[in-house]
Formats: sequence, structure tokens, C-alpha cells
Amino acid sequence: MLKNSSNYKLTECGTDEAGRGCLAGPVVAAAVILPKRFKHVLLNDSKIVTRENRMVLKKIIEKKALQYSVSFVDNFKIDEINILNASILAMHFCIDDLKIIPEHILVDGNRFKPYKNIPHLCVIQGDGKFLNIAAASILAKTYRDEYMEKIHEEYPMYNWKQNKGYPTLEHRAAIEKYGVTKYHRMSFKLLPEQLYASPGTAEKAVPTLHSSRFTRRMHEER
Repeated sequence: MLKNSSNYKLTECGTDEAGRGCLAGPVVAAAVILPKRFKHVLLNDSKIVTRENRMVLKKIIEKKALQYSVSFVDNFKIDEINILNASILAMHFCIDDLKIIPEHILVDGNRFKPYKNIPHLCVIQGDGKFLNIAAASILAKTYRDEYMEKIHEEYPMYNWKQNKGYPTLEHRAAIEKYGVTKYHRMSFKLLPEQLYASPGTAEKAVPTLHSSRFTRRMHEER
């Protein structure tokens, strides 16, 4: 059974990301502060929750959370600073945007950079251990999936509505056939031999989310 918190006595947020291993699209992070006694039978690591239940949980979390925030860091920023730093940056953006300042941060995984003077704890597979991290994983996953389904309409040949930008055989085959798009991460190994060639039928790479090459989206309690 997932714990409500790490037994920290003060206000605690959980944070997680989605999309680290993808060849295309942004990395998306979320931060969530849950009520002290919040529980839900469906809430768990987003990777083991069905798509239908993730969408149910998304609405519940958005309604019940004391605060939540979702941030996107796009593929250009990922290429500039690497995926680990981009993931941590997205988490920091989320915490920045919380209207309630947390006094403790629970982070999924084993790597994080200190955020201001707030103590934090990294937890390997934390999205399967703590409800606030699990809630963050649900929001990060659902918001990123919705975004990938949207840009699929621009480039349906990559089937992002299905693979969400992950390195499936189908996705790699499409890169080999059509080249790269403005959403692909050029610092990643897109094909067995690194693809440096110009895009094929796809558009040339240009910034897509924001002129500063990243965007933040914050969603407060309704």
C-alpha cells in the first residue's frame, strides 16, 4: 500500500516526470501537494495504471490536490542541457509554480538538484511507494500523452498517438524513412548510426513550444 507521505510533519510535495526515454517531444514534470489524509484505491505508479484509470485519476487529483503544477521542457532545451538536467529543470519549474511553498520535497528516482533551501528526499521507484509522487506521475504522464497525441496530427507517419515518442521499431523505421522533425531530440541516438542527415519529408527543425525553448504550464486547484 502506498504511503500518504514520508511522515514529514510539514507541507510536502511529490514530484515526478514523464518522457525521459523518448526520441521526440518534451519531458514533462508535475509536482503535487495532497491533503494529509488523501487516499484513492486506483492511485499508483502511472506505468501500471490503465489509460482509462489515469484519466479518472487526473480529474480527481486536479480537484482534490491542495496544489499541483505541470511543466514542459522541450526537445531543444533537452538537446542543450541533456535529459537529466532537463528533467530536474522541469521539476524545479513545477515547484516554482506551486502557490503553497512546500517544506519538504519527495522526488521519484535517485538524482535531483537542491531546490532553494528546501530539504528533499530521492526515492527509487517512489511512484509506487508514495501517493504524492504517484499523483505527480499521473499528471506528468497524462499531460504528456495528450500533447503527443496532439502533435501526432502534424506527423502521423511516426504514430506518436500510439508510441508517444518512445523508441519503438515503428518509430525508428519512420525516422529512417522520413527523417527527423522539429520535435525530435537530436542529441539522442535516433537510429543505430546517429542520424545527422537533413529531414526527409518532415519539416526542418525549428523551435516549437516557446521562443525561450521551453514552456511552463501551471494548473491550480479549481
